[in-house]
Amino acid sequence: MPYYGYGYGLVWDPTYVLVIIGAVICMLASSRVNSTFHKYARVRSMTGMTGAEAAQRLLRSQGIYDVQVRHVGGSLTDHYDPRTKTVNLSDAVYAQTSVAAIGVAAHECGHAIQHNVGYAPLKLRSAFVPVANLGSTLAMPLIILGLIIGLTPFIQVGIWLFVLAIAFQVITLPVEFNASSRAIRLLESQGILAGQEVDGTKKVLGAAALTYVAAVASSLLQLLRLVILAGGRRRDD
Repeated sequence: MPYYGYGYGLVWDPTYVLVIIGAVICMLASSRVNSTFHKYARVRSMTGMTGAEAAQRLLRSQGIYDVQVRHVGGSLTDHYDPRTKTVNLSDAVYAQTSVAAIGVAAHECGHAIQHNVGYAPLKLRSAFVPVANLGSTLAMPLIILGLIIGLTPFIQVGIWLFVLAIAFQVITLPVEFNASSRAIRLLESQGILAGQEVDGTKKVLGAAALTYVAAVASSLLQLLRLVILAGGRRRDD
């Protein structure tokens, strides 16, 4: 149970409830994406294309020939790496012919297309990575140290660094939503999926997008908690 001492002995910190709420939101979002993916992972696409085949076709349809489609281990570890120009597809996607697999593969191709056309939010997110890493690495140590030794400036700097980390999460939202929109449009226009298959893909990608929204909500609740703790620290001073 969370306790903090401010010179008055140990007292329970009720703001920890905000952290619990944030954790529950993230767990619900994660459960939703897993259940939705597994549901449509059992639905074979009419074309019989694998995730890798669909990805290659989508990339070529956009005139992108310098991006490789690779297989990576793990479950739902799919991602696009702009440094190596690779669409990396997991075990559940690369060689699978399901509606879910094709949808996830197409989403990662959406990121490759964003990179190819110079999509502004993606460029902003890439430029923000060093700042976000700094914020996520130093924020909590500074805040905890400030609370322990009673230095309010440490807490304030830590909070602003945490804000930078949240800003990165917010910038990520339009990037993810746009990649999914591109994926769905291309899957339809290329005839890879149709009708109810497209509806299934929308549900899979929509559930995945909710995990990013949940992460932002959880971080904002954590930020609120930190602000409340900082306010209490100032009053004690």
